[in-house]
This record gives sequence, structure tokens and C-alpha cells, in this order.
Amino acid sequence: MNTALKTIILDLVKRSGPITFERYMALCLYHPEHGYYMQDRERTGVRGDYFTSPDLHPIFARLIARQAAEMWEALRRPAPFTWVEMGAGRGWFARDFLLWVKSARPDFGGALDYVIVEPSLASALTRLNADGLDTAVRALESLEAMDPVVGCFFSNELVDAFPVHVVMRHNGRLQEMYVTAEGGSLRETTGPISDSAVAAAVARYAGELDEGHRVEVNLAALPWMRAVAETLARGFVITIDYGDLAERLYTPARSRGTLLAYQGHTATESFFAAPGEQDLTAHVNFSALMDAGRTAGLEITGFTTQERFLLALGEATEFTDLYDPGQTEAQRLDARLKLKRLIFPGEGGGTGGTAGMGGAFKVLVQHRGTLQPQLTGLKYQRLSRARS
Repeated sequence: MNTALKTIILDLVKRSGPITFERYMALCLYHPEHGYYMQDRERTGVRGDYFTSPDLHPIFARLIARQAAEMWEALRRPAPFTWVEMGAGRGWFARDFLLWVKSARPDFGGALDYVIVEPSLASALTRLNADGLDTAVRALESLEAMDPVVGCFFSNELVDAFPVHVVMRHNGRLQEMYVTAEGGSLRETTGPISDSAVAAAVARYAGELDEGHRVEVNLAALPWMRAVAETLARGFVITIDYGDLAERLYTPARSRGTLLAYQGHTATESFFAAPGEQDLTAHVNFSALMDAGRTAGLEITGFTTQERFLLALGEATEFTDLYDPGQTEAQRLDARLKLKRLIFPGEGGGTGGTAGMGGAFKVLVQHRGTLQPQLTGLKYQRLSRARS
């Protein structure tokens, strides 16, 4: 597809030479005008390119709102308690979270300061305005404008969208993927490692790669985690994404790596097919997030699967948050099927589909400024580790 961004990148490569895949991915996703995430478009849901958990059913946000209220209590009910949603997308999560709090925990709602951080805010604000909730949030385009807060930083499928370096062993040496031009097309080529930090990350987390084995290195996640930690005076960080610990992520079974392109709910390795018009994404190395958090002063509260996290939060009330008043039995059945998709433990392929969300998606909780808290959502984290 000859997109506007493809023309820009072709011109750049022809003038300046090959660019790293990391730079190419950054342009594809975050070019100010033509980047995939910078356009006001339907990215998720039936009319988008992939599903996220908030698209499936409000139960996802409602259960996490329960966890948020418990965190508020664990911090001794500070006012304000600032909940920062990073990567708010179309605003579905914020809407469902705020409506649940308003109905079920008005005491928590009285202390809640809800902040959405999203480089393209139009869709989220439109959604919240439709439900009369736009005045209940503060909207920011980045964390840079925030002073340190007491509360929680939350993200769902954010870190997987950070640009990654792609490294492989080629002819016995570590080399990096670059993007070059061939006529009117973009294609990959190999070249030297562009940054010593990339080679260090491979050595630390992936070890010795076999010939042809590819891995992704997400350096951008590390300063992001530091920025979050520096803006959290006291409280928690919840990171939900598909990925795993390094020892289960960088294995011979994933010799092609985890990088994928998504368009129209179809996953491919056609990374150059439609620059700016398709999502590019890679699994998250949670070991690196844990290490970056420790360095920045965050302690690990727990690490589990989305399946175990949601089950622990819902079982105490027998998942009453699943249903809305006045629903028919057919609507209640549909809600149960959607819950099953959220917690189904099979190892699915990630963001593009709904099967396997419960096992493929992991939940990392970190904390600062409080003694080791006991959170309901982490009730089964040991079982999760034993199964993984």
C-alpha cells in the first residue's frame, strides 16, 4: 500500500541511508501527522484492527476499579488518590471505571482524581463526554506535565506499542535489522548494532542466540518506567500486557521473535505493507520492566496472569459486576461468554484476537512508599508462577 508515510520514509532512506527498525517503527506509530496512533481513527473493536480487554466487556474495568479502591484503602484513603491511565485509547476503560465507582464506591469517588494520558485525546474525550464524564477526568498528552502524585499508574497494552530494536545472529555475529529502499519498496536489511545498550540487553535477557534467531529489545520501556516511578510519590503501578519473563520469552520456540503487524484483525509479518495504517507490536519483556522499576525505587508487589488477576478480583462477589440491571438471559449469557474470553487461560497470540487473553496477558504490580501490601488481585500469583 502506497501510504503518505511510506512516501516520507522512502524519501528519508534514499537521502540518508538505511534506518534502524526501531526508528521505522517509531515513525509508523508516532509520526505527528501520519502515525498509526496519532490519527483519530477506530483502532480497536469490531471496526478496528484488534481487540483489547476493555472492548470486550465493562467487567474488565469494573474489577480493576475494585482493585483501585482496595489500593486507596491500603494507602489509608488519601485525598486525592490519583489514578493515571496511560494510553487511554477510545476511553472505554475510563468510562466503565468511573461509572462503577460512581455507583458502587462513591466514598472512593470523592477522593478520586482520574487522569488520562494519551497523545491523541479526541476519541477518549468524545466517549467520556457522551456519558457526561468528561468533567470527571483530567486529560494530558504526556507525563511530563505531572507533579508527583499519590495513587496508581495504570496501563493496558501500552508497552507493547513502544518501538523496538530487532536483533538476530547472522553469520555468527549479532546484527540489527535496518530498513532500506529497493526501488519503490521498503525492505529489511542487516547492519551493526546501533546502540551498546541493545547488545547489553540481549546478553542480559536472551543470552547466546542461535543462528537466525531474532529477538526484540524495547529500550523505550526503561525511561518510561523511570518517568512513572519519578512521578509516583506513593502508591502503585499496574502494567497489563502480553509478554512474559525473559526466560520464557526468549526461547527457541520463538526463533522468529514476537514482532507482528495487525490490520483488520489479521496478524502478519508484513511490517512494510502499510506504514502508518497498521499496528506494529511486540511482546513485553517483564523482567526488564521489573529491573527498571527496582532501579527507580519501585518494589515488586506481584506478577501474575490476567486470568488469575481477574478471577481473584471477581470471585468474592461471584462476578456480580458482570451484569447490568434489567438484562435478559440472552444478554447475561453473552456477558458470561465475554468474561470467558477475558480469562481463558490458553496462550493466545496477543492483541489481535480474544482467545487466550487470560494466559497470554500478564499483570505486573509494583509499589512505592508503603509496606508490602496484600492485594486481592494477586491472591493466586504463586499458583500462576507454578503453572507458567
